[in-house]
Amino acid sequence: MKLGIVGLPNVGKSTLFNAITNAGAQSANFPFCTIEPNVGMVAVPDERLDALAEMYNPEKYTPAVIEFVDIAGLVKGASKGEGLGNKFLSHIREVDAIVHVVRCFESDDIIHVEGSVDPARDIETINIELILSDMEMVNRRLDKSAKALKGDKSLAAEVDFLKRLLGELEKGISARAVETNENEAEILAEMPLLSNKPVIYACNMSEDDFESGIENNARFNAVKAIAATEGAETLPICAEMEAQIASLSVEEKELFLADLGLEKSGLDRLIKTCYDLLGLISYLTAGKPEVRAWTIQKGTKAPGAAGKIHTDFERGFIRAEVVAFNDLMSSGSMTAAKEKGLVRSEGKEYVMQDGDVVLFRFNV
Repeated sequence: MKLGIVGLPNVGKSTLFNAITNAGAQSANFPFCTIEPNVGMVAVPDERLDALAEMYNPEKYTPAVIEFVDIAGLVKGASKGEGLGNKFLSHIREVDAIVHVVRCFESDDIIHVEGSVDPARDIETINIELILSDMEMVNRRLDKSAKALKGDKSLAAEVDFLKRLLGELEKGISARAVETNENEAEILAEMPLLSNKPVIYACNMSEDDFESGIENNARFNAVKAIAATEGAETLPICAEMEAQIASLSVEEKELFLADLGLEKSGLDRLIKTCYDLLGLISYLTAGKPEVRAWTIQKGTKAPGAAGKIHTDFERGFIRAEVVAFNDLMSSGSMTAAKEKGLVRSEGKEYVMQDGDVVLFRFNV
């Protein structure tokens, strides 16, 4: 999974990126690696994987990973190539979801690029640049389909939809907020539109906001209202606080969060929100050689999940031996779980569930 972190200057975007990538490196038994200065790989925290590691004492521990990309260079006119606009937009095309950092805090020390703190205006600034870029792409598709329509009347519905989509974009409405039927959704999915990317609005708030109650921050509530209209998610977060947490030990981190009445860090909450937004779950494989988490889409059947490990597993799929994580833990071992009849033999139509511990049987 690849997440792009975007935002205007001085909203806390780079502070958040540095904090979560550093925290991700320290919070799991996974080597942090920087592919280039603005890209970081973060291990997905998973207490279930930790428990399996205690049970099996494996030679290798491999969590799921998320790639965070700190996307820089946005200014007004980015869609026309202003500033680093073209680079900014091309980077967004490559990500699965956008983490849009929105400033919701006041500070005399940090000057806002627009001279005042206004989340709705900031969101609109970035969204408009994405929409302007999308309009060019939709126009090209519409021209092509309209010409082909003369010889292929079956394209009439597509042309009608593209005209409606273009009209919505011209009103400043993001593609992800446009209502579609099944066929229209397929057409939309074929076009890599920037404003159709799933979005999490990371509302960067002060530590005082978390202490006094985030619901009292009017700017945060304004972002929630905007997100609700476009099917996006909101996540209250404090980049400065995450930077502090990143340098703490596990015990110190738990105490720090407890003092603020929080159970999980911003990174943990961000990852969970991303999984929910993208419809992702994890299944687990466990043994002495390795315990590992695998990320799949909800609704994936057993052969497709096996294919995540190796294409041969999917091609030669015979069956999956499955036990729910909680059943395995309560039994104390895989042998005990089998004796209790908790390990099931599932076939090709089995739909994988979050937390399944699986052994795939295959033959090629």
